Amino acid sequence: MEKINPAIFSFLNQLHANNQREWFEDNKPHFKKLQAEFKGFISALETLLQAHDKIEKSNVFRIYRDVRFSKDKTPYKTNFGASFTRQKPALRGGYYLHIEPNHKSFLGVGFWQPNKEDLLRFRKEIAIDAEEFKAIMHQENIQKHWGILQGEQLKTAPKGFDKNHPAIKILNYKQWIFIKQFTDKEVVAPNFMSLVNEHFMAIRPFFDYMSTVLTTDLNGVSLLDE
Repeated sequence: MEKINPAIFSFLNQLHANNQREWFEDNKPHFKKLQAEFKGFISALETLLQAHDKIEKSNVFRIYRDVRFSKDKTPYKTNFGASFTRQKPALRGGYYLHIEPNHKSFLGVGFWQPNKEDLLRFRKEIAIDAEEFKAIMHQENIQKHWGILQGEQLKTAPKGFDKNHPAIKILNYKQWIFIKQFTDKEVVAPNFMSLVNEHFMAIRPFFDYMSTVLTTDLNGVSLLDE
């Protein structure tokens, strides 16, 4: 499957209005058909990704919500989502595709939950020299496709770093992510897969930089096993 079926949006809108097990069970055959088509789309997209990156695995997320610790007890997600993990340990970062009606679809790339070791390593690199990272963030192709870096930030300087450091705004990031939103019309267009792939290709300089930093020490010596 090389395009998103518009029926996905119709189904998800109905699910939003009828988010209960009885309705879902009655409509499960339709869901299974749409899910299979979406998995086909993700498989074809992974093939495109593999042509310019090394993907360790892709994952289509389950429709069922984990409600154990949530006040919202509705049992089903009202979106289709999938992720692509780059081949570790040498390559870092990941890609995410989120399909949701009413212009809520988006792509996400980067690092959603970096561990404390990666956070510290990146911050030490930026504290020494932030110019290469800044130059990558201002590349025309990244600006065109993704805009500015996003993610949660500390309200004050991270422990052990100068609050007056000239790159403090970068040091304060707890996540390093980029988001690109799409309209429903864009999502169901025949060129959507190629458009997604184009955006994923555009983020490579950021991924290449982060992969180098997170797999070396401050002297540039590899931390990976030979």
